[in-house]
Amino acid sequence: MQLNSYLTFSGQCEAAFKFYEQCLGGKIEAMIPHAGTPAEEHVPPEWRDKIMHARLNAGGGILMGSDAPADRYEAPKGFSVAIGIADPVEAERIFHALAENGTVRMPIQKTFWAARFGMLVDRYGIPWMVNCE
Repeated sequence: MQLNSYLTFSGQCEAAFKFYEQCLGGKIEAMIPHAGTPAEEHVPPEWRDKIMHARLNAGGGILMGSDAPADRYEAPKGFSVAIGIADPVEAERIFHALAENGTVRMPIQKTFWAARFGMLVDRYGIPWMVNCE
């Protein structure tokens, strides 16, 4: 079994996944807009370039997502995307990259359970936890 996070955006999925690819050192494996697919006829013309499905592979972990029209979009609430990193320097780098133009909820720091731990909400409204045991 493999568990993956699937994120929903209000029109910024492509920008978010390009940002995550850079921050996490991953590779976008899929970025499929509605245009050119059977779904194209089911969305308004201004929505055809929005993302129907995105997939990012980062360190063997998979992050997926899509854009949701305004009438179906709900802001993220009640979860965080958790990243476990072995190297404290890399944990700091990723935390600060994701936090750029976002909101830090807990600065990355040493805790009683981890060499580094921090919480943030990125510029796209996605909550993250970075943990280095």
